Amino acid sequence: MEGSNVFGVVLAGGKGTRMGNVEKPKQFMEIGGKPIIIHTIEKFAVYPEFEKIIVLSPKQWILHTQDIIQKYIRHPENIVVIEGGATRNETIMNAVKYIEKNHRLDDDTIIVTHDSVRPFVTHRIIEENVKYAKEFGATDTVIPATDTIVTSTDHQCITEIPDRSLMYQGQTPQSFHAKKLRELYEGLTREEKEILTDACKILVLKGEKVHLVEGEVFNIKITYPYDIRVAKSILGGGQTC
Repeated sequence: MEGSNVFGVVLAGGKGTRMGNVEKPKQFMEIGGKPIIIHTIEKFAVYPEFEKIIVLSPKQWILHTQDIIQKYIRHPENIVVIEGGATRNETIMNAVKYIEKNHRLDDDTIIVTHDSVRPFVTHRIIEENVKYAKEFGATDTVIPATDTIVTSTDHQCITEIPDRSLMYQGQTPQSFHAKKLRELYEGLTREEKEILTDACKILVLKGEKVHLVEGEVFNIKITYPYDIRVAKSILGGGQTC
């Protein structure tokens, strides 16, 4: 939908070190006959409101990413691959810079940021991210915590056991008004930037509200070798839509 000013941002900057001794980043490992990242991009490619899908890759993997997109994606014209940053949030800022340079960055510009290794995101999750980002300014996709959460400040003994009914597990997408996200990020101190684990924390640190979108248990992040087996099982069961 040209001119919609909503952009998909697929974060593929990770090296996949927790996957063990593999020769390529985890997003390029195959499940179901295709690289994981292709499954993810396919979910974004069929969502009609994205003006552009921006894939952010390690510099040395940009050409490979472009090649597999051409190979597997039916209509790749709406997809661009650019270099990611040193951190997750710098990678997102590279996407914002790209939008500013090549499209239109204004107060209404929405970015839907998503892990390249969460290939089971659904149309409903993407749709609700866009809807609520427009309405509230920022969203985070979450599922209720099913296990008891324990905190430990010294990593040896329990400090606290929070009320599980208030706990959620974060997933992606996370969606934002791009211009405001950048302004808040640029206003952080170096110390604040160092404690960031994801983009939503930028807003939380500055007292901004982030609306929750209900995720799915099967919207897993493929991080460890075990996750590959789980992902193959999900693919075989056809549990996503």
